[in-house]
Amino acid sequence: MRFENKVSIVTGAGQGIGEAYAKALASEGARVVVAEINEDQGRRVATEIGESGGEATFVAVDVADEASTRALADATISAYGGIDHLVNNAAIYHGMKMAGLLGIEWDYYKRFMDVNMHGALLCARACAASLVERKGAIVNQSSTAAWMAAGYYGIAKLALNGITQSLAREFGGQGVRVNAIAPGPTDTEATRKVVPEFIKDQILSQMPLSRMGTVDDIVGACLFLLSDDASWITGQIIQVDGGQLMRP
Repeated sequence: MRFENKVSIVTGAGQGIGEAYAKALASEGARVVVAEINEDQGRRVATEIGESGGEATFVAVDVADEASTRALADATISAYGGIDHLVNNAAIYHGMKMAGLLGIEWDYYKRFMDVNMHGALLCARACAASLVERKGAIVNQSSTAAWMAAGYYGIAKLALNGITQSLAREFGGQGVRVNAIAPGPTDTEATRKVVPEFIKDQILSQMPLSRMGTVDDIVGACLFLLSDDASWITGQIIQVDGGQLMRP
């Protein structure tokens, strides 16, 4: 029960890794805000947490919209009194268009960056005052794609790494830690839809731990970074990737 009496917002918590984060935090005592643009999925996850003995509430949010992120922070404070954790997991990935930088429609590209890059910053800004008051922590969801020249998706994740480290410096003097997790190839419904099987096989054949990751592989890193066990860790991008990338 590392997170008893703590309040955790998880964006994009209606499925996949975000859902796993939300349920794991609730299982260790956190009161969880399931922040999700898909109302049906968000309400389902919040209900399932409650049925399992945890405490959760659903709040609809579009992380690309500043007013929506401020409403998310206000609703969380109104429901639970403050914010201890912000997990910026929301992203356009499930059903992502496969196109290069020269071919992707410009309006889609801008919307993608607003969600996948700017969304984390908008949520951090909206939650900042309460996070500072409670000496909280932020975890951003990056990807090993950040270092793999992986088109516009990789660019968004590389930028998110920069946002993570810049926020860590800005927040540090106020007692708020900011880190990111960079998963490697992870077996989720979204990955199964986006990444062709032959490409997954190529990736796995070159990895020391040559299997797809699972959501359970990723969850432990998030809980660690939010916990007091990581009280002197900030500005770090933690790879959880089966050895996919080994950077000096």
